[in-house]
Amino acid sequence: MSKDFTYAIKRISFDENYQPADNTRITTNFANLARGDSRQENLRNALKMIDNSFNALAHWDNPNGDRYSVELEIVSVDINIEGEEHFPTIEILKTNILDSKTNQRIEGIVGNNFSSYVRDYDFSVLLLDHNKDKPQFTIPDNFGDLHGKIFKHFVRSEAYKQNFAKPPVICLSVSDNKTYHRTENQHPVLGVEYLPNDSSLTEKYFQKMGLQVRYFMPPNSVAPLAFYFFGDLLNDYTSLELISTISTMETFQKIYRPEIYNANAAAGKRYQPNLNNSDHSLTQIVYDREERSLLAKEQGKFAQEHFIKPYQNILEQWSASYVQ
Repeated sequence: MSKDFTYAIKRISFDENYQPADNTRITTNFANLARGDSRQENLRNALKMIDNSFNALAHWDNPNGDRYSVELEIVSVDINIEGEEHFPTIEILKTNILDSKTNQRIEGIVGNNFSSYVRDYDFSVLLLDHNKDKPQFTIPDNFGDLHGKIFKHFVRSEAYKQNFAKPPVICLSVSDNKTYHRTENQHPVLGVEYLPNDSSLTEKYFQKMGLQVRYFMPPNSVAPLAFYFFGDLLNDYTSLELISTISTMETFQKIYRPEIYNANAAAGKRYQPNLNNSDHSLTQIVYDREERSLLAKEQGKFAQEHFIKPYQNILEQWSASYVQ
């Protein structure tokens, strides 16, 4: 594979003292919680929710429900093209588990949340421009190809292998324009499996990144989560690793999408998520949903101006020669 693309990995702890840097891509997610008058209380409450959820799922040999706590790291990935300056490409989240009984620090899963400037460009700039003034919504040719190849190249890179022991797992919310049907398949940690009635644009986009998807509703949860992964989700990861992802990402979904993940009634055999569901509870955490969608557009335009346009020829040649 081309030696011109290398990756630089930076880590920052996501704790109650976290302060987002001006250039962090996570402004559309976690940094939203880390601003304003309630920033420290927001962060403290979110982290406490994660720990409580983890201990509720990891209940064996844990009589007081306080054996474990979760440490989070924001992992920022910059791409370096032909030795020139780095461009911020991907941001993911790494979990680590602290076991107070054994005083061990156990490595968790990398991935979890997924943020990407190029994905923002694809969905918030390219897709919108392509459909401007068109009577019917269509998808551009090769939509997601470049992003998918960059992601696969990164996961196979030396930088990834030196930093992470296992392939990533990304955990997202379900789509509110699909219907999900409960199956008989049940996993002790992931819970009950659901199957969607149709494939979505997000699924197809992540498929180009090399990722499969399965939908599970964990114990104590009220809606399924989408798990994107390489390999065998049910057997490649330990129970504690899976619980670290579930507890972290479901907590964020309760904050971001309370209509679905903090609903007062659990999903039934046939489930259609509803973002207009009024029968839900709010967390005690302040979150600006409108700002999040605006920032996705801003960051998509940033990627267009500073990455897609200046390196267009190089990116096209690299993408055309990429060997799967």
